[in-house]
Amino acid sequence: MITDQYVIGVDYGTDSVRSVLINALNGEEIASSVFNYPRWKQGLYCNAAENMFRQHPLDYIEGLETTIKDVLNKGGVNAANAVKGIAVDTTGSTPVAVDKTGKPLALTPGFEQNPHAMFVLWKDHTGVSEAAQINEHAAKFDTNYLKYVGGIYSSEWFWAKLLRTLRTDEQVAKACYSWVEHCDWIPFLLTGGTDAAQIKRGRCSAGHKALWAEEFGGLPPDEFFSSLDPLLKGFTSRLFKETYTSDEAAGTLSAEWAERLGLTTDVVVGVGAFDAHMGAVGGQIEPYHLSKVMGTSTCDILVAPAAEMEGKLIRGICGQVNGSVIPGMVGLEAGQSAFGDTYAWFKNLLAWPLSALSASTLIDPKTAEALKDEMLAQIIPELSRQAALLPVEQNSELAIDWLNGRRTPDANQTLKGAITGLGLGSDAPRVFKALAEATCFGAKSIVDRFVQEGIPVKGLIGIGGVAKKSPYIMQMMADILGMPIRIHQFEHTCALGAAMFAAVVAGIYPKVEDAMAAMGRGFDAEYHPNEKYKAIYQERYEQYLKLGAFIESH
Repeated sequence: MITDQYVIGVDYGTDSVRSVLINALNGEEIASSVFNYPRWKQGLYCNAAENMFRQHPLDYIEGLETTIKDVLNKGGVNAANAVKGIAVDTTGSTPVAVDKTGKPLALTPGFEQNPHAMFVLWKDHTGVSEAAQINEHAAKFDTNYLKYVGGIYSSEWFWAKLLRTLRTDEQVAKACYSWVEHCDWIPFLLTGGTDAAQIKRGRCSAGHKALWAEEFGGLPPDEFFSSLDPLLKGFTSRLFKETYTSDEAAGTLSAEWAERLGLTTDVVVGVGAFDAHMGAVGGQIEPYHLSKVMGTSTCDILVAPAAEMEGKLIRGICGQVNGSVIPGMVGLEAGQSAFGDTYAWFKNLLAWPLSALSASTLIDPKTAEALKDEMLAQIIPELSRQAALLPVEQNSELAIDWLNGRRTPDANQTLKGAITGLGLGSDAPRVFKALAEATCFGAKSIVDRFVQEGIPVKGLIGIGGVAKKSPYIMQMMADILGMPIRIHQFEHTCALGAAMFAAVVAGIYPKVEDAMAAMGRGFDAEYHPNEKYKAIYQERYEQYLKLGAFIESH
C-alpha cells in the first residue's frame, strides 16, 4: 500500500516567505502559507535613496517557523508524519556576516539593530564602487577570474557586498568570521549547525555570485582578494572550497527544529539555491528554453547540456555554472534589476496623494484607510486596461527600464531609468505603456545577447507574480520578443521547485528530472505574438537601444 509522501518547499522572496506542502507522488499542493516580513514591511534598516536594503534574520526565522507550522496544521492530523524532506530557495546574492558558530551577527549581543550585521538584500547597490574596483583589479591577473560570470562583476553580488561591509563598519569587520548566502544559511540553521566551517555551500550561489569555479579549484586565491584590499586577507580560508548541488542533502532536521516545527529528525534537508534556479525546475524548464521568473525583478534561467557548452563563454550575463540548476547541465543566468519594481514605482508615484494627504474631514479614519487600500489595489489593473486600448505607435513615449540599474546584458548598477517623448498629452496610461514596453525591451536585449553568443532560445516559460497576474504585460512580451510564452499553471512555482529538490534529497526520486516529470503541473496559458506589431516593435526596440546608449554615455 502506497502511503503519503509529503515534502515542503520554502521560498524566500523579497517581501515574504512562502511554504508549500506538496504530495511528492503527483505534485499536488496540500497547503500553502505566506508570511510578510514585519521589519521589512516597516522599512527598517533600509534607505532607498542610497540603494541600501537590509533584512533582519529574525524576519526569516519567524517566517520559516510560522509558515511551516501553518501548512502542517492545514494539511491535517497525519501531515507531519508524512513529511520526508525540506528544501529552501532564497533571493540572491543576499549574504550576511556570521561569527565562528555560523550565527548572523544581528543575532548576537551588540549588533541587534546594526544594518551592517544583517542580510544584504540582492537589490542593495551600496557596493557599486567595490564592484568597479573588482572589475579593474581582475584585469591585472593572467587568469580571468570573471570568465564564468559574464566578464563583469556586479554590486549585487557576494564579494562586492562583503568588501563594502568590511570597509563601512569596523565593529562588524572585527566580528565577521565568515560571509554566508541566505540560501546556504537556512539549511545550516535547520540542521542545527554550530560551526561556520561546516556550512554546505550551494553550487548555485557559489558559482554565480562568489567566483567559485571547478577550473580554479574553488575560489580565486587569497592573493587575488588580499591585493585588492588587505581587509579581505585570509577570507577564502574561512569560506569554502567544495560546493554542493541542490540534489544533495545538507543534513537532517535538528532536534530543536524538529520540536519547533512538529516534525521528526528523520526529515532530510536539502542544500539551498536561489529562487529563480529552483523556480526554473518548478516551471519544468527544458534545454534552451528561457525560464523567466518575473517578480520585483526578473531572473532568467537557461540550461544547456554540459557537453554542448564546452569552450563557450557568454559575455555580460550573471554566470554559467555546471549543475547550478540541474546536475549535468550548465545553468546560465541573466535578468533585469527592476521589473515589477518598475510598475510599483509608478504606482507609488501616482498614489502619493493617497498616502501624503490621507487625513479626511468627510469620513472616519478607518473608512479612509479602507478606501485608500481599495484605490491602491485598482491602480495597476486599471492602468493595464487603459494602456491596452492605446495604439502601438512609433513616436509615442519611450522609456528605459534601468530604475534599479542594469543587471544584464553587461551589469552596470549605476545606470538610471529615463522617460522621453513626454508632452501635455502624456497621461498615466501612456506613461505606464512606455514603462511596460521598456521592461519587455529589456527582456528582448537578454534574448538577443544569448543568440548573439551562440546560445539559441527556443521558447519562453513565464513564472512568478507578474506572469500570472498581468495578461497585458505577457502579451506585450510575446509581441516584442516575437515568440510564444507559456505560463506555468502553479502559482508558487519557486516553492514547487524547492519541493521537487526536497523529493530528490529524501530519496523519493533518484534525480531532478524524475521529480520534474512526476510533480510538474503543466501550463495554463500561452501567449502568441501578433504579427501585425512585429515591424513597429522592431522600430521601437531600436529606438530603445539608441536611447539606452545615449543615457549610458552620459
